[in-house]
Amino acid sequence: MTIDATTVEEYISKLPDERKTAVSKLRETVKNNLPAGFEECISYKMIGYVVPHSLYPKGYHCDTKLPLPFINIASQKNFVALYHSGIYADTKLYEWFVNEYPKHVKTKLDMGKSCIRFKKVETIPYDLIAELCQKMAPEQWIALYEKSTAKK
Repeated sequence: MTIDATTVEEYISKLPDERKTAVSKLRETVKNNLPAGFEECISYKMIGYVVPHSLYPKGYHCDTKLPLPFINIASQKNFVALYHSGIYADTKLYEWFVNEYPKHVKTKLDMGKSCIRFKKVETIPYDLIAELCQKMAPEQWIALYEKSTAKK
């Protein structure tokens, strides 16, 4: 499910009614818990949280005109997704999240490399997502990103 929007508010307004509340609450959870420096925008046709060029002028290596992505929220066809690049790049953060998840949600974790899928919006663990968001500042993400994309 792709939503064409130029602002986060427009993105949310175009969601099916049964997803608006959950995506809005997930957005607020992320916004209220990310360390200072990340910026909210539409990124890859999703709600995005990025490291702006003012903090990281190099931008995203795949397209340097784009800011460095960190977190995205999307309403997909069969689920709401939270994409967290830090989980993909940091094994310790990934392990922490996988171990914490069952303490917050009774259903099995449905996760790809950086994508956490919530098929039932009523099971989104907002408190756990809040804690996850607090674990990496922009400077830490930049250092990890540069380490993981360095040419060997």
